[in-house]
Amino acid sequence: MRIERLQSGDEGRVLDAADLFDAEPTAAWTRAFLAREGHHLVMAFTDDGAAVGFVSGVETIHPDKGVEMFVYELGVHEDHRRLGIARALLDELEAIAIEQGCHGLWVGTEDDNVAALATYRSAGYEPPEPFVGLTRVLERRAAD
Repeated sequence: MRIERLQSGDEGRVLDAADLFDAEPTAAWTRAFLAREGHHLVMAFTDDGAAVGFVSGVETIHPDKGVEMFVYELGVHEDHRRLGIARALLDELEAIAIEQGCHGLWVGTEDDNVAALATYRSAGYEPPEPFVGLTRVLERRAAD
């Protein structure tokens, strides 16, 4: 298995791995993500080049908190789970966070997502004080 940091020019590799994502990535959004400073995408590939996992992270900064890394999404193909791929992806994102001067990483997941909670806890993530997450959905724009 190889863990690779993707960058501008790797859009095709992301689009070819559409089955790893919640929804099919678009060329425009992938291009924008990979080009945007502070946005990171790390993928795991088998020795024959098949994508089997990814993690995305976004650097956030605040005047009184400094820079931290938000673990946006983590996914591993179900045929390759429980092999240490998620942990290797998180370790690589942590290395990026350290290189970027982040003071920490944070992630949110559902309280009944047993696999995600086990993965994050095994990587040293701990729950902070309880909080409530809220979202506001805005009209979705076309990607292309």
